[in-house]
Amino acid sequence: MKKLRTMIIDDEPVARKILREFTAKIHFLELQGQFENAAKARAFLGAHDTDLILLDIEMPELSGIEFLQGMEVRPLVILTTAFPQYALAGYELDIIDYLLKPFAFSRFQKAVQKAWEFRQMKEAVRPGAADTFIFVRSDRRIEKIELKEILYIESLGNYAGIYTEAKKIMAYLTLKSLETQLPPTEFLKVHQSYLVNFARITAIEGNELRLGQKALPIGRNYKDAVMTIVQQRLLKR
Repeated sequence: MKKLRTMIIDDEPVARKILREFTAKIHFLELQGQFENAAKARAFLGAHDTDLILLDIEMPELSGIEFLQGMEVRPLVILTTAFPQYALAGYELDIIDYLLKPFAFSRFQKAVQKAWEFRQMKEAVRPGAADTFIFVRSDRRIEKIELKEILYIESLGNYAGIYTEAKKIMAYLTLKSLETQLPPTEFLKVHQSYLVNFARITAIEGNELRLGQKALPIGRNYKDAVMTIVQQRLLKR
C-alpha cells in the first residue's frame, strides 16, 4: 500500500522541526509539505492530493478548526496543540487523534498508526459492484443503509441528506466525498447539490428527473452526462 502523503501545518518553527523528525522515523509516512499557516496550506491542497495533515490549532489569521470547517473534503487529520479545550471540537470534525503538546515520539507513533490502519480499513471496505450496503455516521449512531434503498443524496453544506422511501438520514459527509466512495455505475451526479441512484429514476422531462413523487433539477453542466447514460439504455425502433 502507498505511503501516507503527510502535511505539517504549524506556526511554530520548533514544533515543525519536531514533527519533521518524528515523521522521518515512520516508514509509512511521506512528508509532502510543511507550512507556517493554514492559508498557504490551503493553496497547496488545491493542487495536490494529501492523505494526512498534522495540524496545529491556534495560528494567526486562520485557526486549525476554522481551516477544517472550510474544507469540503478532508484528508485524515491529527491535531497537534498545546490547548486541551479544543478536543471536543476536533472530534466533532472526525479527526483521527488529538496530540497535546509536548508529546513523546511513542504517542506520535500511536496516533499515525491509527491513521494508517484507518486508511487500510477504508480501502478494504470501499463500496464496489458487489457491495449491497454502506455504513454512515449520523448524529451519535452508525446507520446501515442498503444501496438499493437510496433514492438520492442532497448536499447540505458540511452534511449530506441521504433519502430513502422510508426516511432521511443526516450524515456528516460531503456530497463530493460520497460521490468518490459510492459505486460510480450506480450513482450519478445530476446537479451540484444532488447525487441520485440511477436505478430509481422513474422519468426524465426537460430539465427535471423524477424519483417516484420527488422531482429533482438536472444541472445545466450535468445534463449531457445524464442523457449519455440514458441513451445507452434507450430502446430504438
